[in-house]
Amino acid sequence: MIIGVPKEVKAQEHRVGMVPAGVLSLLQHGHEVVVQQHAGEGAGYTDGEYLAAGARMLTGAGDVYAQAELICKVKEPLMEEVPLLQKGQILFCYLHLAPLPELTERLLEAGVNAIALETIQTDDGYLPCLVPMSEIAGRMAVQIAARHLEHELGGRGILLSGASGAEPANVAVIGGGCAGINAARVAYGMGARVTVLDIDGRKLAHIDEVFGGRISTVFSDPQSIRRNVAGADAVIGAVLVPGCRAPQLVLEDMIAEMRPGSVIIDISVDQGGCVATCRPTTHEHPTYRVHDVIHYCVPNMPGAVPRTSTQALANATLPWLQRVASLGFKKAVAESDPLRKGVNVYLPERRQRSVVSCKPVAEALGLEYMDFPN
Repeated sequence: MIIGVPKEVKAQEHRVGMVPAGVLSLLQHGHEVVVQQHAGEGAGYTDGEYLAAGARMLTGAGDVYAQAELICKVKEPLMEEVPLLQKGQILFCYLHLAPLPELTERLLEAGVNAIALETIQTDDGYLPCLVPMSEIAGRMAVQIAARHLEHELGGRGILLSGASGAEPANVAVIGGGCAGINAARVAYGMGARVTVLDIDGRKLAHIDEVFGGRISTVFSDPQSIRRNVAGADAVIGAVLVPGCRAPQLVLEDMIAEMRPGSVIIDISVDQGGCVATCRPTTHEHPTYRVHDVIHYCVPNMPGAVPRTSTQALANATLPWLQRVASLGFKKAVAESDPLRKGVNVYLPERRQRSVVSCKPVAEALGLEYMDFPN
């Protein structure tokens, strides 16, 4: 199979879908890889490294899309990329379609087979391709919150750890999954007082066990969220329901009760956000204020550390990519339940238009759902 790696075009997105070692591995399995010139430079990988690994370098994105049977990228296609997609082509990337009706419609019209990395899920509920980015986003969220609490960036002028005779900051983490527990770990390591809220008692028990009670855990309900948000200097939104639009748990009137200069980091923004006042921002213009509370809502947070993120992403995705490339889309999906869950859009035989095959996406957007055939 010919696998294409285009350069990412989303604002301030410096990650790349494949590293040179991945190219070499795919070539050893009999595949061909075409890479757009300069695709890896933002992550510190030169064209020469890709060439040395055996890739063919192509000048433009259009050349990559025209030649490849499978497109391997990081983020969802932007509207200017959609016309480059070919009917029947396999798209392998993060999609987060639930809050994106226009993009979903364009992918259906394009007739592609789209595997969303964030919904590849094993039988035990593990999300192997999402976890590395959730881990990074959770850890970054605390760094970002600490920086924006500084007075020069409009924050309350609080050091996360406090100091001798001065209290530490209060950090509330909404969601105890991978992103949430990593945020809690870093916040605790920096000396903050940390509370994690979740509806899953098993996650809370795990956090209690891992941290020996040094991080507070609270069952999440509207009252506990309101109480902990109001008392927080920084709120980290880390709620995930795979494939679904994130539920809005932090309401605007709760934010109005926060102290001026407090900070909200909504990691869930790529799924619509768990904070009612959330709207997507960019690395170039990452924040805005509502009720004098700083909101940081960048959907591609790991793009700010592209070297680390690309390496972690490539390690997680390569086995799944190799399976699809070696078996072909239909056979690979038919023989793998995790990949079947990853298929969000596919093109049925003798159809001109793709269909939605991820039930949460179909429900979120009011579209017809069609399961991938056995």
